[in-house]
Amino acid sequence: MKKPSSPTRSGDIIPLKEGLEALVRAYRLQGKLNEVTVVSSWERVMGKAVALKTQEVYVNKGRLFVRLSSAPLKHELLMAKTRVAELINAEVGEVVVKEVIFL
Repeated sequence: MKKPSSPTRSGDIIPLKEGLEALVRAYRLQGKLNEVTVVSSWERVMGKAVALKTQEVYVNKGRLFVRLSSAPLKHELLMAKTRVAELINAEVGEVVVKEVIFL
């Protein structure tokens, strides 16, 4: 009597992480995922005080746009915008933000 074969073949099994990475590569979604990561990590990177004064954060073509409700904070961050870009890119793990624009 022959043993029935299992429905999954061991050669077809790949780890979930590799499968998702392949899917992201196939649909070329990595850039958009990085942009979403930048926006979602704004509060964690800049801190609660800055996040409370932030009205809007979005990324478009390598530029991070940040709308702030406080003019003094805007001026202070304007002086350190290269550092802000470095912190954000370090959080993501690759260069996503080339320029920071405060609105």
